[in-house]
Amino acid sequence: MEKSIERENSFQALKVAKKTVLALQHMIAMFGATVLVPLLTGFNVSTSLMCAGIGTLIFHFCTKKKVPVFLGSSFAFIPVIQSVSKIYGSLSYAQGGIIVAGFLYVIMSFLIKKLGVGKITSYFPPQVVGPMVIVIGFNLLPTAIGMASSNYLAAGVTFLTCICLNKFAKGFLKQLSIIIAVVVGYLMSLKLGIVDLEPLRTAESFAIPPLSLPKFSFGAIMIIAPVVLAVFMEHIGDITTNSQVVGKNFIEDPGLNRTLLGDGLATMFAGFVGGPANTTYGENTGVLAITKNYDPSILRLAAVFAIGLGCIGKIGGFLQTIPTAVMGGISVILFSMIAVIGVKTIKNSHMPFNLKNIIVMATILILGLGGHVGINVGIKITDIVSISGLSLAALVGVILNAIFKKYEESLNK
Repeated sequence: MEKSIERENSFQALKVAKKTVLALQHMIAMFGATVLVPLLTGFNVSTSLMCAGIGTLIFHFCTKKKVPVFLGSSFAFIPVIQSVSKIYGSLSYAQGGIIVAGFLYVIMSFLIKKLGVGKITSYFPPQVVGPMVIVIGFNLLPTAIGMASSNYLAAGVTFLTCICLNKFAKGFLKQLSIIIAVVVGYLMSLKLGIVDLEPLRTAESFAIPPLSLPKFSFGAIMIIAPVVLAVFMEHIGDITTNSQVVGKNFIEDPGLNRTLLGDGLATMFAGFVGGPANTTYGENTGVLAITKNYDPSILRLAAVFAIGLGCIGKIGGFLQTIPTAVMGGISVILFSMIAVIGVKTIKNSHMPFNLKNIIVMATILILGLGGHVGINVGIKITDIVSISGLSLAALVGVILNAIFKKYEESLNK
């Protein structure tokens, strides 16, 4: 009896240890981008990490703990936050705008619930979803390559380690390919002398992240709030991508209205305490695609670690010593995986490659990726905000496909 209890305890301990390591892997994947946003906008890094963790937990509560998503700092808000900070001389007014943007998300979630998810999903067939997912992956790749360019050797070692583990390793070792690759890349970076240990030395052992209250100005709100028009399409793309990776339709269950609600409430919370707006993270979707472990509780554990990271300075200091090149090498794989999922979405749907579908897919790809080859098309909303890139591509793709669908229906009558 005692041996049986010991075996059960050992099994549970092993299970907890496995989940802990997988959660740490997710935290490392999100760390670079989540820290970069506050560094570029002026928000406190520790507060932003805490907001990412609490925001993720809010999201999971709203989505019935079904969607394996991590919420981190949103890049889409960077230019408008910088603009408000410059005009008003305070980030507090940017916080007010972020709160209103999150509230608009909440309103949109209730509208979708009233209209029904079915009406929304009918506008997102494979010829729209597949190219959208490809655009998300390829739009993120230049950032990863830029990070890797700081030291191609360290990035290359990290990249190849992860590739080899995914190709030849099995079981749990394969699931740990990302964190092992980061460790190998870190050791190589130490040998190359490109690891800056100063953040670790200067970090405090424990400190509650500083909080700041928002201020509201109609002008600041009008600068920030229109970004919601752009990030709404990105949200749909991210949730669709996550659904494709996991093999479940999260837009239908627990529902797009719930994912939007979670995103909106998380963004509002960040605005109230002094953090940047939150968004679903492609990096963590890439981790799901590589590890094939879709347990949402692992993402919640990663969120708890992120909160702790915001309070335990030494851990955050150590993670800040991971060279940009190492994170770049890993990010190239994560973002490439997202693009591959888009291709598989089109392939596995067995949709007809007729002229209509080809035009829709080509339009999304050209508008979504055109900026990288000098084709910059956008819809200007304000002097600062415009709908372009993925947002414009998704919007035009959905409308174009709906027009074709309506035309076909009229011919069949």
